[in-house]
Amino acid sequence: MHFYSELVPLEFFKFALVFCRIGAFLMIMPTIGESYISPRVRLLFSLMMTLVVTPVLAKNLPEMPVTIAGLAVLVGIEILIGLFLAQIMRILTTALSTAGTVIAFVTGFSNAMLFNPLISSQGSLHSVLLSMLGSVLILATDMHHLMLRAIIDSYQLFAPGVMPVVGDMADTIAKTVAKSFLMGMQLASPFLLLSIMYNVLLGLLARLMPQLQVFFIGLPLQIMMGITALAIGISGLMIWFLRYFAEGISPFLSIG
Repeated sequence: MHFYSELVPLEFFKFALVFCRIGAFLMIMPTIGESYISPRVRLLFSLMMTLVVTPVLAKNLPEMPVTIAGLAVLVGIEILIGLFLAQIMRILTTALSTAGTVIAFVTGFSNAMLFNPLISSQGSLHSVLLSMLGSVLILATDMHHLMLRAIIDSYQLFAPGVMPVVGDMADTIAKTVAKSFLMGMQLASPFLLLSIMYNVLLGLLARLMPQLQVFFIGLPLQIMMGITALAIGISGLMIWFLRYFAEGISPFLSIG
């Protein structure tokens, strides 16, 4: 044994190894890992969760490597797995940002921009509203427990110390991005249909009455219709999103 194995007790090694995966996961996962939550709070939560689950996961952990290089590789693998799982779940939530951007575009709010803390960039009013509402509903429905369960169950899906297939991970991320964009468009599809019908009728009105200033009449009415449609359909829209989010997490749970 080299000198570092005498300085680092075996129990601390197990704790630190579990913390690498769980800490990386909790730092960027949706809801708990948002940028507006203090890093100290996220770090403390990671430490407490690691302290609770380490005794359960200890039997699945590999032996401590005898070289510094082996230890670095082991830590890197665990961090990679944690970041991969967290990124998958964050991509799932971007469906709301996509839907909000499309809804804002077709309802006349495309130029009204706010800072969206969930994606750390500018977003439309509808995008920020749906993203924040999605986070609230995930917490209110205890769906964040599924995400925490997924990182614990990942020790059965990704064996500690075994390098995962990077190609499969990249393929999974690509498919998740495609599904997220598709879900965003599906969530916004009623507004797209309403916008197409409205603009067709507005075009017919402009042809029938050329002297009428359809822009001054059409834009306020478009905004009013968009707000009314969102107020009517937002509950069904969010229920649809929660079902999609749960289905996106389920492949990473041992219970299916």
